[in-house]
Amino acid sequence: MLRTPTGGAGLGTATAGDRLVSIGTVLNQLRDEFPEVTISKIRFLEAEGLVEPRRTASGYRKFSVQDVERLAQILRMQRDHYLPLKVIREHLDALARGEQVKLPSPSPQRDLLDGAWEPEGDRPTAARVGRAELLAAAEVSEEELAEWESYGLIAAGAGGGYDAETVTVARLVADLGRFGLEPRHLRAVKAAADREAGLVEQVVAPLRRHRNPQTRAHAEATAKELAGLSVRLHAALVQTALGLRLQ
Repeated sequence: MLRTPTGGAGLGTATAGDRLVSIGTVLNQLRDEFPEVTISKIRFLEAEGLVEPRRTASGYRKFSVQDVERLAQILRMQRDHYLPLKVIREHLDALARGEQVKLPSPSPQRDLLDGAWEPEGDRPTAARVGRAELLAAAEVSEEELAEWESYGLIAAGAGGGYDAETVTVARLVADLGRFGLEPRHLRAVKAAADREAGLVEQVVAPLRRHRNPQTRAHAEATAKELAGLSVRLHAALVQTALGLRLQ
């Protein structure tokens, strides 16, 4: 639940009587539900016309309760439904007109950072998406996707199409790009991931070759657990190297 003050919405210049908050306060309100949100992300959504905060006489952004709730709706649609911004805008416009909006079923999520892997039998299988859907989900052009593929950051599956993990990678690469990080800068990240995957494979490869089906099933469970631990270690090491306080 967002902690928001009361106040009115609208555009224009903020006045002293308005109960509006700064972008830093908005960030703190949203982070309970969206820990990865940043000021840059909020500014990007503003630049895309999805939220229109007021401005003080000095030019500072001021957000109303409605602005904060709208941002939360946008972030939920991105996180839970992989919707591109154009579709999100259409949904929000429809809601503003009082229309019923039917959203696609949420995509299954697996949070590697908390190690919460669902058992294979309990987790729904994510449908593969085509190239057009991947472009829409990541909000990038065909040229950008082709460049990512040339650096090995993105690859279609053996049967064509892209799985949920690849969609997540595409969206993360796009987000990093907004900070000026280009695909060539991310080659080291990809190489590190490949090395970590190689370490996991060394541990589970003998188990996967075993004749006993239960042993082979144990290999998959072990691989998932090791992958989760590896991701958590990687995140902790990066934060430690940057001198950031672990959450």
